[in-house]
Amino acid sequence: MDLALFDFDGTITHRETFPGFVRASVGRRRLWLGNVLLAPHVIGYKLGWVSGQAVRRRIVAFGYRGRREQEVRVAAARYLDEVVATQLRPEAMQRIAWHRERGDRIVVVTANLELFVSAWCDAQGLEYICSHLETRDGVLTGRYLGRDCCGAEKPRRVRERIELSDYGSVYAYGDTVEDLDLLALADRKYYRWREVA
Repeated sequence: MDLALFDFDGTITHRETFPGFVRASVGRRRLWLGNVLLAPHVIGYKLGWVSGQAVRRRIVAFGYRGRREQEVRVAAARYLDEVVATQLRPEAMQRIAWHRERGDRIVVVTANLELFVSAWCDAQGLEYICSHLETRDGVLTGRYLGRDCCGAEKPRRVRERIELSDYGSVYAYGDTVEDLDLLALADRKYYRWREVA
């Protein structure tokens, strides 16, 4: 049996789903205000001056502090059904099916939030390693529980949970520089759906 590690945004999907999920799960007034206040950080991210991790932390803090966890989960399920289902890459779904037919262990490893990605992975029967938000009495605090699962945190979490030597080969799939550390774990690496050395 082999191990297959898949990034989610941009690898399984055609585009990043996190921004759309935020738009679908944050109230209109808070979203409008957040767009204004966080615009410099988002622009800095697009220009490569600010890390994705830093931008996500600011968005999460502003957008989810004080929100009921269950309300966000309901919005996530609706967004998955209405939007993400139309953004899945056929090559990704075929590759997941290929690994499944071979009997491989398949794990989605993503910086995306458990509130969101868990519903998709559960529906697909896939394991996941992702970012978690802190909740107190069913209310989100706007803080991450532990580290954001990106960059070097991805392979650290994989090693913490999975004994790599138990598998004949490790496959990894990613699409951004935040996935390169994950790909470094693998015997077979696919970056933007092309195999790399």
